[in-house]
Amino acid sequence: MKLISQIARIIVGVIFIFSGFVKVVDPVGTGIKLEEYFEVFSQDLPALQGFFMFFAHNSLTLSLIFCALEVILGVATLLSYRMKITSWLLLAIIVFFTFLTFYSAYFNKVTDCGCFGDFLKLKPWTSFEKDIFLTILILVIFIFRNKYAESSQNIVMAIVSVISFGIGIYAIRYLPPIDFLPYAIGKSIPEQMKPTGIKPEMEFTFLNKKTNEEIIAKEFLMDTLTYKYVSMVTLNEDKLKPKITDYSISDPQGNNYTDSTFTGNKLLVIIKSIENIDNEQISQIKSLISDAEKSGITPMILTSVIQNDYQKFSEANAIKTPYFSADATVLKTMARTNPCLILLQNGIVKGKWGNHSIPKKIEL
Repeated sequence: MKLISQIARIIVGVIFIFSGFVKVVDPVGTGIKLEEYFEVFSQDLPALQGFFMFFAHNSLTLSLIFCALEVILGVATLLSYRMKITSWLLLAIIVFFTFLTFYSAYFNKVTDCGCFGDFLKLKPWTSFEKDIFLTILILVIFIFRNKYAESSQNIVMAIVSVISFGIGIYAIRYLPPIDFLPYAIGKSIPEQMKPTGIKPEMEFTFLNKKTNEEIIAKEFLMDTLTYKYVSMVTLNEDKLKPKITDYSISDPQGNNYTDSTFTGNKLLVIIKSIENIDNEQISQIKSLISDAEKSGITPMILTSVIQNDYQKFSEANAIKTPYFSADATVLKTMARTNPCLILLQNGIVKGKWGNHSIPKKIEL
């Protein structure tokens, strides 16, 4: 049992560090997922709507805390640091996330739990099974919490805490230092919109009418006298879809301009919201747009703001650059800050800057 408890400690520590790290480099993405959960809860439980909407409005702060805490607890577990407290926190977190993944899977409300951020997408039931596995291991750790040899690594844990929160704050203020999204630097948007060309792998379930046994087959069994068709699943369904399926750009009249963003040099200025954009950022962006035009780079403003509201905003700030509409969810994926700038060369992302790192002409 002592060996089992040590194995459980190592496995949980490694998984928590990995899971926390791939999320803390992009806490905005995890915050979006948490906000989605809390909004679902507020709709399903109207009596507690105010309670859940409070958390929804503060989802980014909660995301930063959860992501950093995962890394910190993972390191603490590996070092056997204050295991009495650590085990309680591990148990609390895994109970919380197991509930979320079960709710997501059973009620089919949130199709991606975000357990490993955008690095690895898991199906709802797979996420729930993963959390059940972790829950069992954490219960072993909890039971043996008084048996572990305590280590005094206060300085190490302080450094880990500062680094974890520091990475998260940097990612929120600027952009993810490691970008797992399909709009990362070096990625080609049009290439990721093409069909994958992968053939679907089907699995059929039949009932043997003579023996009353279920049979799994890779091909459809044509002998209907012996076999009764029950169900079919696509084993590689996630691999069949292109990585980007919803990128679409249109002008105020509804004309499609998606393909035009993939020709030549384009500077996409993404404005997800007209709130909380200060005058200095607007001035820097206008100056950069002017420099881009002089350098043969075509600027395009992409926004999900209602047309009338954006027109008032552009007139008030003397922004004359043509603007185009895009889906709000797409812009959230493309840009983790507001505003955000993406430089495209024939559809390939060559540069990406957040609202606190707007580039100069020479960098562009």
